Amino acid sequence: VQLQAYGGGFVEPGGSLRLSCTSSENIDTFFAMYWYRQIPGKQRELVASMYRGGGTSYADSVNGRFYAFGDYGDNPKKMVFLQMNKLQPDDTAVYYCKADSWWGQGTVVTVSS
Repeated sequence: VQLQAYGGGFVEPGGSLRLSCTSSENIDTFFAMYWYRQIPGKQRELVASMYRGGGTSYADSVNGRFYAFGDYGDNPKKMVFLQMNKLQPDDTAVYYCKADSWWGQGTVVTVSS
């Protein structure tokens, strides 16, 4: 399984970014898809989870600002997204997507004025 996250960049506080993650396999193959982030020197943090049967969950720190979704209803079903709104400097991190136990490469998000 190959996963690649992209769409990171530089944004000012209060701005928005949408991250994308492409999977080499259909995403409904997996029990769940996840978005994580990691600040240098800190542990990787679970940001959002999307479950094959439906439903999502979010870390308290992003709930109401971040929205995770995937193209489960499309064909092919190989992409998931993380819409990030009202970004804050504390959201600065490397963001990763994960499918069950497979990790993808990260994409860097920097929030700064």
